[in-house]
Order: sequence, then structure tokens, then C-alpha cells
Amino acid sequence: MFAVKPLSSLQSDLSRAVFLRPPAIGIRQARVSGRQGRVNGGAVKAAISSGDKTMEAEKGKVPYSDTDSSSSSSSASPAAASSGMIELRAVLTVRKKMRQRLVDKMEDQLESFINGIGQGISLRLVSEEVDPVTKSGKSVESTVRGWLPQQSEHPYIAEYAADFSVPGDFGCPGAVLVTNLHGKEFHLSEIVIHGFSEGPVYFSTNTWIHARKDNPESRIIFRNQAYLPSETPPGLKDLRHEDLLGIRGNGKGERKAHERIYDYAPYNDLGNPDKDDELARPVLGCDDRPYPRRCRTGRPPMRTDPLSESRIEKPNPVYVPRDETFEEIKQNTFAAGRMKALLHNLVPSIAASLSSSDIPFKCFSEIDRLYINGLILKEGDQMEAAANLLIPNVMKEVLTVGQKLLKYEVPAIISRDRFAWLRDNEFARQALAGVNPVSIELLKEFPIVSKLDPAIYGRPESALTRELIEKEIDGMSVEKAIEEKRLFIIDYHDMLLPFIDKINSLPNRKAYASRTLFFYNQSAFLRPIAIELTLPATPTSPQNKRVYTHGHDSTSHWIWKQAKAHVCSVDAGVHQLVNHWLRTHASMEPYIIATYRQLSSMHPIYKLLHPHMRYTLEINALARQSLINGGGIIEACFSPGRYAMELSSAAYKSMWRFDMEALPADLIRRGMAVEDPSMPHGLKLVIEDYPYAADGLLIWSAIKDWVESYVAHFYPDPNSTASDVELQSWWDEIKNKGHQDKRNEPWWPGLATKEDLCKILTTIIWVASGQHAAINFGQYPFGGYVPNRPTMMRRLIPQEDEPEYQKFILNPQATFLSSLPTQLQATKVMAVQDTLSTHSPDEEYLGEASQLQRNWINDQEVLEMFKKFSARLEEIEMVINERNSDPQLKNRSGAGIPPYELLLPSSGPGVTGRGIPNSISI
Repeated sequence: MFAVKPLSSLQSDLSRAVFLRPPAIGIRQARVSGRQGRVNGGAVKAAISSGDKTMEAEKGKVPYSDTDSSSSSSSASPAAASSGMIELRAVLTVRKKMRQRLVDKMEDQLESFINGIGQGISLRLVSEEVDPVTKSGKSVESTVRGWLPQQSEHPYIAEYAADFSVPGDFGCPGAVLVTNLHGKEFHLSEIVIHGFSEGPVYFSTNTWIHARKDNPESRIIFRNQAYLPSETPPGLKDLRHEDLLGIRGNGKGERKAHERIYDYAPYNDLGNPDKDDELARPVLGCDDRPYPRRCRTGRPPMRTDPLSESRIEKPNPVYVPRDETFEEIKQNTFAAGRMKALLHNLVPSIAASLSSSDIPFKCFSEIDRLYINGLILKEGDQMEAAANLLIPNVMKEVLTVGQKLLKYEVPAIISRDRFAWLRDNEFARQALAGVNPVSIELLKEFPIVSKLDPAIYGRPESALTRELIEKEIDGMSVEKAIEEKRLFIIDYHDMLLPFIDKINSLPNRKAYASRTLFFYNQSAFLRPIAIELTLPATPTSPQNKRVYTHGHDSTSHWIWKQAKAHVCSVDAGVHQLVNHWLRTHASMEPYIIATYRQLSSMHPIYKLLHPHMRYTLEINALARQSLINGGGIIEACFSPGRYAMELSSAAYKSMWRFDMEALPADLIRRGMAVEDPSMPHGLKLVIEDYPYAADGLLIWSAIKDWVESYVAHFYPDPNSTASDVELQSWWDEIKNKGHQDKRNEPWWPGLATKEDLCKILTTIIWVASGQHAAINFGQYPFGGYVPNRPTMMRRLIPQEDEPEYQKFILNPQATFLSSLPTQLQATKVMAVQDTLSTHSPDEEYLGEASQLQRNWINDQEVLEMFKKFSARLEEIEMVINERNSDPQLKNRSGAGIPPYELLLPSSGPGVTGRGIPNSISI
């Protein structure tokens, strides 16, 4: 792509150092545990590194130390080696396209020529010291110049150089201003300045450099030294301020793809009334429907609804700041996932095309065939269906390869025991060790009473009576069971009842507001004892509540099975819309926007948080485009239908609060743990064999210790956090702009001390890493078998006075299966769950430093802290593996039970059911 002049033998040594430099000592580059090893980022990332050799300048060398982060800007600056000029060389590492078309190669050759004459990339090196004449940082300019460099063994990585002559009193380089004179952007991975006797100076970039024709302003890149605002070297103060102003933008206009502007907007882009009145959706992010803010795109309003933003439909991309977009490896993985999803959807679509209607599963063997045989069609039918569905030519070729179109992988939940989903103990186990283990609570009060308005929703008392409960717990009194902490509940009554009439008015969709009661017996087993399913009160049914127990005869057994299926479908909706989307994806987005807008990339807290923000804005934008939008997959396949995001907003209004997103606080709030200073994490679990909580506390504690050591290093003064202007603006913006509708809540933590900061940061990092992993990557392992976790139900449970009841008595299996999602709905949601459960090959996991991150900070003490954090996570992985092998822990070990691995830190690519990425990247 670019070219430089022929290099000397010294430069040849430098080039070899770039590609052969060993990993940073003590920081894991890959971790293998029980599965195939993972190379972080594949061959591309393995190649992106920079030499640690020093370069002797022809006219002298600069005695500069690049290792002591605690030194001031003056002491960190290079002393003048002589009164003459000093020769420096800037080496740029550029990532090229992995898949190049002929036109790309031709463009590369043209750009090589442009660089050869010094017209491609311009650099300005800025010192940390002030020029007494200009009153700004001393600076010197140069350009990338020369012809093609020696070819690297890594075809996707290229290096280019620019030479500088600086005066002996130039000082320490603190910033590089990069101007891209080409007609298109390029990806800059790193800049290294050579010529200092103590080693090179690193500028970790990993950023897209826009073309000057798109934006005349140069990109400002700071070196890998962390500075609090008050410690900013004089020569960099103006650049620090200028860079933040550019990132914030002015809040006007439509954003362009090349921009790096972060701003806020409400969720007003989910509907599309311009296309169809049925696709109109209310704005989320107002007093009536509060919601976290998303990244602003600035698109014009809808023609039919000026409060809603016009939509960008697939395959056109939704704007996110340029560096938030997927890298090529991730793009290819996600594209493959979309292709796979299309194949998944195609199978039932073809069946629907041939039969003129979507059909339910008629027997369990039809579900099994998805994993065993796949689905077979004649070649002619394949081609006809492909034509009817407007499948692209490449897809037609795929379809004609053979008869077996698709074969799903067997989900973990039935891989060891095909009938596990039928059992009550497995139903209860998944409340503690499934994909949604964050809804179960200790029952603290009795009777159970609704908080909804009785004038609208009827009598508040639950139908779960004392007599019914005591019958199911072997005569123990309810009071004693509560006192001994043996009764637990998953209560979706108040959250769902206001939406039930709306949901049930949708075609082929039925739901209840549910309560599920569990008993923790003397044998340390949790079992469901009663399910309450409620419909809104009517004049003829003022108490429209029914209670179901497991029973022993065949009729009650089948009705109990249907009641559990309804609970699972409700749970699936709450999991997806509240615990997964709202509490991780949507809530995290404002933290990310505020971090970019208010914390300089030099700020130590920015450097700490940066790995935990990767890809989140892009995956959220894709979700708004295809998953949570009006008519999208979530509406089509989950119980709440078109009211899905309204339900999510109602949950945000009634239950979301930042201080309760911390794992210990959440466990205490739900009564699943009590404070106990004698325990390792300061908590004692009420149910010790609670895999999500037990493993989660290990991860939480590791994050907390890492954050505390990091914060103490940069904020030794007790008052330093309160006086950090960027930090205070960051926290103020999260509360008042990012979560604007909750800005006046009294529970927001203050930010006066470093202890306050540690709690806030630990919570944010936990949400982005461990919490998201625990409730995301089990979606296909648990939900891939539809009867175990149906995402919606199509029929209510038949009652004795209804005509459907006799059909149920004659064929209960048919009634059950016809209540589940249809083949089209099931296969579609399975495809989505499969995609959402997939790790990309370039995933970056908690505690691992990728090649791009190896020079993320110039501070040996911090690197040693990170090394300890990394080692701690390796120990945690061993502890979790030991727990999964312990026969005493029945919720994670036993015949047919898949081990609980969702909080194992490492993973390979694919659907593994394990692994904690740094960020919400899928």
C-alpha cells in the first residue's frame, strides 16, 4: 500500500525485530484449557508488534528512559545529546486487507508510488516540552518516503518509515499527528519512534486514519504514557483538549462513516412507520418510557413520525464511530454467521413455501432430525424454493451441492441426556446454573402480594396459599421454611401482567404472568413445588389466577409440563430483553460513549476501560437494525412480540439501578447471599451449590483486586479522584446524559474517593465481561433444544370446560408440541442463538493481552499488576474445573449434567459454552 526508501542494514535488523519480538513477559498471549488452543487474533495479530532494539542514530543517540511512568514529564524527556541535530525514525505498522480483489491490489500499487514521492502520509512529531516561541509543544514534520519495503512473511502487515531530524533539546515525543493524503482511509496499528539509547517510544494506535479529503484535521495519536489531567506535560495540554473536542462533535448533522464522533440519542430508530403502520414503535428514552441512551447517528426524521429517526435497513450499515466497527476477522466471522443463519432460516422457509403455511412440530422426532439427519428436499424443489425466496446465486450453488441442507449441532442440554429437560430437578437446576441464573430470589415475606394497582389488576394477593405450599413441603410451616431460607421464587407477575392482554391479542401468541416457587430440601436439592399463571382480571374472572403442581397422574403430569413450558417462555423473554439486552448491552453503551467523550486516551482510566469497550457499539447497532427492531427476530420469535422493547423499558424504570449491577449487591438484594466477613469474598451464599454465583464471585474478586491496585497506583493522594476534572465529567455525563431518565435517582454512587472509583469501575468491567458471558454464551447450549426453553407459546393451557381440553386428553403430546414455536420460528431463533453463542477467532478474553495490547501502557508496575491478574484468572479456571468434577456439587456434576463452564475465562472460537471476552462483542 505504501512505500519507503531502501533501508540500511540497521533498518533490516529493526524490521526483523518487529516481526520476531517475543511476547511481553508475564502477559498471556493465549490460554488453552480442555479445548483447542486459541491464537489471539490469528496470524494478523500475532504479527503486529514492534521491535525492542534501539537504533543508533547516525549523528548521535538520545539517552531517554521509556520505563519509569512515575517520573514527571520533565524527567522523562530525553536530555540533549549534543547541540547538533538528532536522527530519529518513525516506523508505522499498517494492517492491509486480508481478502484483496484485483482492484485492491492495483490501488496498493498506486498508493506505493504516491508514498514513494512523499505524498501519501505526513507526520508531525510533537514534544512534551513547550517551544518558548510558539507556546505549544515543540514539533517537527516528515513524510513517509521511498519505494516498496522488503516483503514481510505476514502478507497482511506492512511497515513504513519516516525520518526526523530534531534538535538535541527537543525533549520526549508525546504525540504524533498523522495526516493521510491518500484518497481513502488506512488502518494504523502502531507507531514506534527509534533513536533513543534507552529504547523505542511506542504509540499504540489500532485506529483508522481518515483521508484528508474527508476531514482536513490530522489524527492525534498520544504515546503509551498515562497522565492524569493535572499531570499532562505542557507541550500536550492543548492537544489533549483538542482531541476530546473533536471526538464529541457538535451534536448536529448526520454522521458519516469515516467519523469518530460519540454523542447520545434516544431509542427512536426501532420502528419504521414510513414502510408500514404496523411497524410503528414508541420512542424509548423519555419520562413515560425511560431507557439508556444509544450512540447518535443524526439521520433525518421519519416522514410519518417526526419523533422517530429514519432507518437504515440491511445490508447498509448503521453509523458507529469508525474505530468501533468490526475488524476484518470479526466481519468475516459474523458474515459467516449470517450466512449460516440464512441457511437455518431457509430450511423451514422452504417447507413453508411448499406447504403454503408454517407448521408446528408434530412429534419429538421431527425436532431430533434437526440434529441427526438434517432436512432433505429434492433438487428441483430446492431450486424452485430458492428462486421464490430470492436467494442470491451463491446460495443457489450451496443449495445444489447435495440433498442434506442443514444439520444442527446437538445442544449441550441434551448431548448427554436426551430427556433431562423433562425432569423437575433439571428445571430447577437451570435456575441456578442455566443461561438465566439471575432471576431467582429468596422468598422473604408471606403472603406474596403484588405491587400493581388493584383497581386495574385485581386483588394483589397471590393464589399460592399457605395450605398449598405446606402440602408440597411435607408439612413444614411456611414461616419455618422462610426462617430457614428454604423457599425461593422466580416472580415475573408484576413485570408482565400489564402486557399480557396486549401479547395475547397478537395472532398465535399466548402468555401468562408467572410465579414459580421452589423448595430447597434437606438433601440440598432445589425443586419446583408450584407454578402460578395469571391472566388479567375480567368481570367474569376477577381472580384469573391458576396454580399448578407436579402431581402424579398422567393428566396433571402433562398439564404441569405445559405450565413449566410457559414459565420457560416467559423466562426466555425476560432473559433476552431485560437481563441480557438491557442490563448488559444497552446499559453499557452510555459508559462507552462517556469514556470516549470525557477521558483522554492518555487518561489511565481510559486505558483501563478501553479493552472492555471493543465492538459493543457495533453489535448494538446491528441489534437495532435486525434483532430488537419492529418486525425483527426478537419480536417474531419471543413472547412479548411487538411489545418487547416496551417491556424492556418498563423493567428499566422499575428495577434497574447502577449500584445493584455489582454482583455482590445483586446477590444480597435477591437474598441469595448474606454478608459474612469471614468468607473469602465477604459473602456467604444461601445455596452453596449455586454455580453462577460461586464462579462469578471468583471473577468479580479478581477484577476488583486488579482495579484496586491499578487505581491506587495512579491515585495515591486521597483527594486526587475528586480533583480529576476529566474523571468527574465522565461520571457526571454517565448519570446525566447516558442514563438521563434516571439522573435524579438517589442511589447513584458518589465519586469523591478512590474507593468510590474502584466500586464503579469494577461494576462496569464485570458487566462487560463476566456478567455478559454468563447470560449470553449459553443461549444455544440451553435454548437450542426448543422444548427445554421455548421462546414463546402459541396456546394457553386448556381448561376442563373448553373444547380444546378433550383434544388434549386424547393426544397430550400433540397439544404440547402445537403450543411450542412453529418449525420456522424455532429454526430461526435457534440460528440466532447459535450466532450469539459463537466466539470469533479474534476474541480478546479477560486477562489476556493481544499483540495489539502489548504496548498499551508504558508502566512496568502496571504490567506486573496485570500479570498477577492474568495468573489469578488461570488459577480460577483450575478451581472451576475442579468444582465441575466434584460429585458433591450436584448442580454442576452428575449423570447427564453438562458442566457449568460459562464463567471459565478462556475459550477457543465457535460455540463452546465457555469463555469471558473482555467486552460485549456479540
